[in-house]
Amino acid sequence: MKLLDKLIIKDFLKTYFFVVLMLIMIVLVLDFTEKNDEFIRNDVPTAEILEYLFNYGLYLNNLLTPITVFISVIFITSRMAGRTEIVAILSSGVSFMRMLVPFLMGASLIAVASFLLNGWVLPGATAGVYEFKREYLKDDGQYNYQNLHVKVAPDVYAYISRYYTGPKTGYSFTLEHIKDGELLSKLSADRIVWDTAANAWEVRNWKLRELQEMGEEYSVGEQMDTVLSITPEDLDLPPNHHETLNLPDLSKQIKVLEDRGADNVSFYKIERYVRFMSPFAAIILTFIGVIVSSKKTRGGSGFKIALGFLLAFIYIILFLLSRTFAEAGTSYPLFAVWLPNIVFAATGLVMYKTVPR
Repeated sequence: MKLLDKLIIKDFLKTYFFVVLMLIMIVLVLDFTEKNDEFIRNDVPTAEILEYLFNYGLYLNNLLTPITVFISVIFITSRMAGRTEIVAILSSGVSFMRMLVPFLMGASLIAVASFLLNGWVLPGATAGVYEFKREYLKDDGQYNYQNLHVKVAPDVYAYISRYYTGPKTGYSFTLEHIKDGELLSKLSADRIVWDTAANAWEVRNWKLRELQEMGEEYSVGEQMDTVLSITPEDLDLPPNHHETLNLPDLSKQIKVLEDRGADNVSFYKIERYVRFMSPFAAIILTFIGVIVSSKKTRGGSGFKIALGFLLAFIYIILFLLSRTFAEAGTSYPLFAVWLPNIVFAATGLVMYKTVPR
C-alpha cells in the first residue's frame, strides 16, 4: 500500500489546492467586480488592490476549508469507486481503516497548515482587509460602544454608558473604588474626554462621593483632570479586533482584558477556542467524505459532489450557529464551539457501519 498511499496523498492534495484556487478566484472576481466602481472613484492604487485581494484570498481559504476538503475527498474517492479500485483494494485483504490512512494523512497535513495559517498568517491578512476598507471603502473606523466596564487598577472600576471613538468622548462615566466589598469612593461625571495635549482624561460636570469613618464627603466641579491607566486605544477596539491578533497576542490580550474585568473578553476566548478547533474539521470531514463516496452508485460522482456541498454547508451553518450561541453568553462556550466537530464525528462513526467490507 505504500505506493498507493503516496498516489492517494498526492492526488488528494493536488485536487484540494485546485478546488481552493478555483473557488477563491471565483469569489475574488465577484468581489472585484462589485467594488470596482469604488476603486475607480477613490483612485485606489493597483498595488493596494492586489494586496487587498491577496489578504482577502487568505481569509476565504480559511472560510472555505470545510467545503474544499470535503469536495476533494468525495471527488477522489468516487472516482476510485467508479473504477472499482476500492473494491480491488478491499478484495486484496486491505481493511477499510487501512485504506483511510492516506486520506487522513493528507487531511492532517491540511489541518496543520490551517492551524499555522489561522494562528499566525490569517490575523495579519484580516487586519489588512479591515485597514483597506477603512481607508478606501468609506469605513472611517469610528465606532460607538455602549456599557463599557473596565478595571483600571486594583479595586478600582470604571464604567462608561456610551463611548464614541471619533471624538474620544464617553458619557455617563463613573469611577468606583471598592475594597473587600465596600464602596470607598465614587466619582460620577456627565462626560469624560481625552485631552490630546495632556495625554490624560478630563471629566466634566463631576461629583465625588467619599465614604469615611466619620461620615461622607461630597464635592462637585465642572472640570477635572484624572489619571487612568487606560488610553483611547484600549477602548477603540473594532468589533472584529480579536480576529486580527495572532495566537500569542490573542493570549496576551485575554490576560489584559481579564485583569481589567472587561465584558468583551469572551469574544477573545471564543476566538482562541475556534483556532484550535477548526483544523480538526479537515480530518473529520475527510473521514465522512470517504465513507459517503466509497460505494459505486448509479448517480456517479456528480451526485456525491452535490451531497458533499450540502454536508459541508450544513457543517458551516452549524459552526456559525454554535459560535453565535457561544458569543451570546452560553454557560459552556468551549462545548458550543466544539459542537459541530462532535456532531459530525459522531455522525461519521455511525456511518462507518455502512461502509463496504
